[in-house]
Amino acid sequence: MGTLFRTKTVERSIRETEAPGHRLRKDLTALDLTVFGIGVIVGTGIFVLTGRVAREYAGPAVAVSFVVAGLVCALAALCYAEFASTVPVAGSAYTFSYATMGEFPAWIIGWDLILEMALGAAVVAVGWSGYFTSLLSGFGIDLPASLAGEGARFNLPAVFIVLAATAVLTIGIKISSRINALMVAVKLAVVALVVIGGLFFVKAANYRPFIPPPQSTETVEGVRAPLIQVLFGLTPVAFGWFGVFSAVAIVFFAYIGFDVVATTAEEARRPQRDLPIGILSSLGICTLLYVAVSLVVVGMQPYTELSEAAPLADAFKAVGRPFFAGVISVGAIFGLTTVVLILMLGQSRVFFAMSRDGLLPQWLAHVHPKYRTPARSTLFMGVVVAVLAGLIPLSALAELVNIGTLFAFMLVSLGVLVLRRTRPDLRRAFRTPFVPLVPVLAALGSLFVMVNLPVETWIRFFVWMLVGTVIYLSYGRGHSKLQTSPEKSLRSVI
Repeated sequence: MGTLFRTKTVERSIRETEAPGHRLRKDLTALDLTVFGIGVIVGTGIFVLTGRVAREYAGPAVAVSFVVAGLVCALAALCYAEFASTVPVAGSAYTFSYATMGEFPAWIIGWDLILEMALGAAVVAVGWSGYFTSLLSGFGIDLPASLAGEGARFNLPAVFIVLAATAVLTIGIKISSRINALMVAVKLAVVALVVIGGLFFVKAANYRPFIPPPQSTETVEGVRAPLIQVLFGLTPVAFGWFGVFSAVAIVFFAYIGFDVVATTAEEARRPQRDLPIGILSSLGICTLLYVAVSLVVVGMQPYTELSEAAPLADAFKAVGRPFFAGVISVGAIFGLTTVVLILMLGQSRVFFAMSRDGLLPQWLAHVHPKYRTPARSTLFMGVVVAVLAGLIPLSALAELVNIGTLFAFMLVSLGVLVLRRTRPDLRRAFRTPFVPLVPVLAALGSLFVMVNLPVETWIRFFVWMLVGTVIYLSYGRGHSKLQTSPEKSLRSVI
């Protein structure tokens, strides 16, 4: 049992980043990291989720849901910033957990991050395919239904964008950051267009009632009912305050990605300074954008009439501005491209870190001699994500991504308290304020959002965790570098 909770010291983690064959290029600045964060956060939430959540769960109060989700993320971000500046090693929450809670919890978090980032990238790639197909249709080019869209037998555009992102990430981190910066500039311009242009079409009547009265709907029936309502024996309802909190659990998908900034810790020039700036600034900027856009869109059109597939573009069509709708569709393609790119960036770094530790096959931890990127991990995960995006309609599994992210947030927040107690001597360039209050609130906030997810999401999550546990016990535990090359002084948290 003790080996399940053996910890890997911070010093060893940092030392291994300089090992020949595992050294990544340090090219990223604070601005690069901030743009990465904005690139992955501003995407699905603005271009897709706003309409669905307003129609089915929260009404005009979807803006409140974005604020609550942003607050939970902000609390977790303060904990991530301390960890990332103290342990500037690829792997994000996986690496942090290895240093504080032990190997098995670290494996679970790593397995969890695979769920978050790989599945998330595939979900967004399917969404990208929808916008791309719509754009081509506007030029008179109609792709066969069997090759495009969520119901396709083989979603060719989704596979294309995943493989293109894989190629860019393999070539180099700096090239990836430049391409991302260009696309982020385009989509921020589109978001500004939505907010400024949409203000001229806002009608006060569309905000009433701001929080629609609670009602039973098909979206919360059976296993789709939020867990918290089932636990307390309540009749599952949408709208009202319960609906607002259920919406929080869904729009949380819009925020996944700020933790991806932490996965690039080894590639930051000054990680102790740049990582906290990148994490906190990208999250703050994106929360303001989400609230502004959601308020404008529900003000332009009654929430019951909002489109679920392309709420921003269709809202402008509804007020007689089809040109704006076309521009927004182009912005959505750029926006979702950066989300796919950066989620796959984060996933490859987590996979790289786990392989370097021996919990996954070590040949996947090879760094390309010219580009200094984890090429094998990147290519392997690129193929996996491409297969998922091409063959499986994944939109229904988006909530599974949320629960994985929230679980990681909860453990990272608690990990701050553990590392403060076990290693008070470590230099912390950034310190989470008001400890233990902030980490405890971050963990409780994450748990609260989790229990507002549907029962079916929890069932799928437990199945995923069970599969991960079997893989660790059958492979990772015996091949771990802490097993084959233990440290002289092995510390444990139990």
